[in-house]
Amino acid sequence: MSARHEAAVPILMYHAVSSHPNDATRGLSVSPSQFAEQMELLADHGRTPLTTAELATIWRGDGRTLPDRPVLITFDDGYEGVHTHALPALAKHGFAATLFVSTGWLRGAYDTGGGLDAMLDWDQVRALAGQGVEIGGHSHTHPQLDQLDDADLEFELLRCREIVTGELGRAPRSFAYPYGHSDRRVRRAVRAIGFTQSLAVGNALARRRQGPYALRRVTVRRSTDVTEFERLIDGRDIGRTFARDRALTKGYAVVRRARQARRKAARIRV
Repeated sequence: MSARHEAAVPILMYHAVSSHPNDATRGLSVSPSQFAEQMELLADHGRTPLTTAELATIWRGDGRTLPDRPVLITFDDGYEGVHTHALPALAKHGFAATLFVSTGWLRGAYDTGGGLDAMLDWDQVRALAGQGVEIGGHSHTHPQLDQLDDADLEFELLRCREIVTGELGRAPRSFAYPYGHSDRRVRRAVRAIGFTQSLAVGNALARRRQGPYALRRVTVRRSTDVTEFERLIDGRDIGRTFARDRALTKGYAVVRRARQARRKAARIRV
């Protein structure tokens, strides 16, 4: 296998792009000027952005090789600033990106009222798709999927996929786990519904050996300054940068497994 197939790829995870985010989204937001500066840095570093589907297809072995210095730009949830602020910066450089939408959070007929801040509407999602942004799934109501029973898990995945397909005229291929949480059962369900690849978080570089349903990402947030951003895209000091995040993730994984065990025991008793 070629060196490029073995390469580690930074997959950047964004959420809101906003000058005035609310308290719920502030920590995981970036300002419009911050985002524009980061896109300039990607261009200056000679990075070539890919969509999630493009990366997965190459790593499945379609005959193509990775471009020099690949990177992925991804957005979760579906905040309005992705259209208002991020799209112009992406278009300036001709950059590809992927938006993962929680369909029940977007404004319109399917809105469940759960959106955390100003959300996209479906006309804006179509405009993003028309500019080459890949639209992927992020569940319907953004729950922790590994905490759901089989019926609710199937509903969250299927409803999301059906709505995106109906609104855009084509089925989404890529998925991102809400909160980054998944387990073997969730990954099997994502695959069975028809998604061909999915992203976790993990705060590490993506590698082919992670498999198409557990690709890692690195978090970009309001506190990410220029120096840290350059380290992220170059894959330097990521372990140290996200040491606290990883410790919290490991601790919370224990809590989630305990909750799952209690629910399974309760179902057996019934």
